[in-house]
Amino acid sequence: MPPRTMKNLELDEQERLLVRLAWACEIEGITQAAAAQRFGITRLRVNQALAEARRRGIVRVSINSVYSPCAQLETALVARFGLDKASVVPTPAEPGAIQAIVGAALGHYLTRLLARPEIRLFGMSWGNTLNLAIRYMERLNRPDLEIVSVMGGLSKGSDLNSYEITQRLGNLCNARHRYFTAPIYAGSGESRDVLIAQDVFREVIEKIRSADALAMAAGDMENSLLIRDGLPAEFTAAELIEAGAVGDILGYMLDAEGNPIDHPINSRLIGIELEDLNAIPNTILAAGGPHKVAIMRACLARGCVNTLVTDEQTARMLLEEHAP
Repeated sequence: MPPRTMKNLELDEQERLLVRLAWACEIEGITQAAAAQRFGITRLRVNQALAEARRRGIVRVSINSVYSPCAQLETALVARFGLDKASVVPTPAEPGAIQAIVGAALGHYLTRLLARPEIRLFGMSWGNTLNLAIRYMERLNRPDLEIVSVMGGLSKGSDLNSYEITQRLGNLCNARHRYFTAPIYAGSGESRDVLIAQDVFREVIEKIRSADALAMAAGDMENSLLIRDGLPAEFTAAELIEAGAVGDILGYMLDAEGNPIDHPINSRLIGIELEDLNAIPNTILAAGGPHKVAIMRACLARGCVNTLVTDEQTARMLLEEHAP
């Protein structure tokens, strides 16, 4: 770059100091304390000068990384949906790999979360994203931690089932674990009321309500495990869609606004109430892909999510569809 020339012979000593300090700290990489000593000023003055240099545009930060847009989207998601935290990862080139990368992000997050001693009771849902998350977690030694499954199980054997996921997570953390030994849906609303009145179920439901954190996935109306293997035989996905369903969380079928649809299936679910999520300090939603946007929007609209884990493309779609 050729040297710049000045149009007059007046020196701006204040700007000159800002530039010299910025060069020393940002380019040379010396500490603010070292810069203060070099230029004969206080460390507070150095700090103020660097802030002033950024405000004037003398110093501009450019982050060159595939993760840069993700960090920006995390801030936007937190602000838009009132979240405590968002974790956004790059969308893979292969659409079929979205669940894997979101699962990896969730696994890394859960490793940090479950290492915290104040987390004593953790609720775990089921599904492919949560199953993948366990593969990316590091081993922990938390014998004081209890993992509890928060949904009933499927009658068909699957490594995505509530029992298998809860057991694997418990073993990985050297933690105690408890199953929710009930089907997802009862045969009728009346039988559901009878079942949850039983001591064994009531105790587990109360335990889930008192969890320090809970991880759940979002199921769409076409590809989810629940639609494929968990619906009562007398119900079809088509009739649930006709009733307004865009997907489910914890087995509850929701409409686009986040309200349970007016359909008997919701009265037959065995588990906590949706309102119980509001009392859990950290409810984590992990999901990604264009087919999940509608149910994710519905879940976020309820205001029950504290932490969102998703991919970049999905994050952009969530923000765009909520734009004024």
